[in-house]
Amino acid sequence: MTTNQLISEIQKKKSFLCIGLDVDLDKIPTHLLNEEDPIFAFNKAIIDATHELCVAYKPNTAFYEAYGLKGWKSLEKTIQYLNEFYPEIFTIADAKRGDIGNTSSMYAKAFFEGLGFDSVTVAPYMGKDSVEPFLAFEDKHTILLALTSNEGAFDFQTKTVDGKELYKQVLETSKTWENSHNLMYVVGATKAEYLTDIRKIIPNSFLLVPGVGAQGGNLQEVCKYGMNETVGLLINSSRGIIYASNKEDFAEIAAQKALELQQEMEAILNK
Repeated sequence: MTTNQLISEIQKKKSFLCIGLDVDLDKIPTHLLNEEDPIFAFNKAIIDATHELCVAYKPNTAFYEAYGLKGWKSLEKTIQYLNEFYPEIFTIADAKRGDIGNTSSMYAKAFFEGLGFDSVTVAPYMGKDSVEPFLAFEDKHTILLALTSNEGAFDFQTKTVDGKELYKQVLETSKTWENSHNLMYVVGATKAEYLTDIRKIIPNSFLLVPGVGAQGGNLQEVCKYGMNETVGLLINSSRGIIYASNKEDFAEIAAQKALELQQEMEAILNK
């Protein structure tokens, strides 16, 4: 999917919502455990109920890898279902890969060619050698971890090195990499006060913003400081939507929660 296609979907749906598909078998409704593939059954129900309200889905691959081969097959079935029935949806493999050379190329092939994702999250710590193999794929997007929501983000990301915070150096350096136009960036919603400076460095890039809702991020604040002329934001919500109910009405309640966020986004876009 191209960036322009993503922008078009945002305009059409009046939404820049991304729903995280982080499936934990201990949290899904118990009646689904009788299904042949409980993870896929859960995802399918969530997707069918919410696809008109969001523009992206983001499975965190750890929640699938934890269940071994069965979990990986569930992930494969989920992305195949999305690509077949809802090809207008932007798909994100939240894999946070980060290695160099051939290894990075193989990771890229796994997610872009093997599974058919539109994008994948990548850690920048090893530099361009670990990112450019992902960027080489046409009409695919590499989402670079820039400034994350977690407490440990302050261990390194905001440290000053040679007079400038490390995350700013990551942003500036990444712009020099080959095919950097295919880059997006992760910026945690709990770091909204940093968005003004971030937008000075990458004014036109899309930002994937986790942390709204359950982690305490504020949608209004994120939009105030992070939105650009094409919106430029994908706001992720996972637990607050998919686990809003653990009963048989889970998909219906998830849709209600997604609608609440979509309506808040629409109001922001209409200002």
